[in-house]
Amino acid sequence: MAKEDKFIEEAKEFEEKVVQVNRVSKKTKGGNRIGFSVIVVVGDKKGKVGVGLGKARDVASAIKKGINLAKKHLVTVPLIKGTIPHDIYIKRGAAKVLLKPAPEGSGVIAGGAVRVVVEAAGIRNISSKVLGTKNPASNIYATLEALGKITK
Repeated sequence: MAKEDKFIEEAKEFEEKVVQVNRVSKKTKGGNRIGFSVIVVVGDKKGKVGVGLGKARDVASAIKKGINLAKKHLVTVPLIKGTIPHDIYIKRGAAKVLLKPAPEGSGVIAGGAVRVVVEAAGIRNISSKVLGTKNPASNIYATLEALGKITK
């Protein structure tokens, strides 16, 4: 019972969102070897957010690995009245992400990949623009880097 209680308590602490599931296959002597890579975003909606890439032969194991990796690499985001303190523009690889604070009541104005990370962090009002690539993985990592570099 103690293990179950601990698992239930841990599940409430962070909200997990699977962003992308890729099926990958490798040619081997005996045939094709199929695996999965999963990108998971984990956040507590109070300013902590992390991203993990889990790889395994089945989806459930890949998700579990991604969640564990995301929890190990959490980033703390300073929040002021439900938004970020200042503008930030970041370029990471081909991904370019612009994040701007927004007034109360404007909501999250962001594309798919950025929206998931921002909502998991607990930011309620923000305006963003994704420039460069449409690759969700690149945009998520760029957004996480941008949120990590924000200072009060």
